[in-house]
Amino acid sequence: MENYVYVLDYLPSGRSTEHGYHREPVALAVGESELKLLEILAKPGVALTPGNRIAVVPLQGVAPPIDHVRRRLGYDELTTSARSELTIALEKLVLSDQARFLRFFNESESVSRRFHLLELLPGVGKKTMQSILEERKRGPFASFADLESRLHLKGPQMLVVGRIEAELQGVGDKYRLFVAP
Repeated sequence: MENYVYVLDYLPSGRSTEHGYHREPVALAVGESELKLLEILAKPGVALTPGNRIAVVPLQGVAPPIDHVRRRLGYDELTTSARSELTIALEKLVLSDQARFLRFFNESESVSRRFHLLELLPGVGKKTMQSILEERKRGPFASFADLESRLHLKGPQMLVVGRIEAELQGVGDKYRLFVAP
């Protein structure tokens, strides 16, 4: 269950594919904990801004700005602007919860003799994977900045963002590292 979402796009007149006279304002969002793509209905008179983090459920007695979650979306159902906002929102999400995603770099294991879970990250090949494994023997990575300085990787959080986007698009392999099935 998602408690917070990042708004990717807000359609005040609803989707153009909806039939009927009465269209409801709808927002496209990505969930914070399970990374699901969702279609949510805003409360009347509430305009949601893309890029904002909003509550989905009442927290500490404060009602959320949305009425309810309509359904889960597939990547192909996102609007063009939602797709462009997705990378930005995912980077915010990954950076705001570094410990969760660094755990993957610190604890991921080998699947077989020839294949390691680290190789599922886009841009990580055998050499980079070996460097990560050697460096984490010296001690766990404390932050993305630590990971970047010890391995000379540019933007290691973008490796995670790339994998999340691939999983949302329906990557061909059988492994789900970050997105809930």
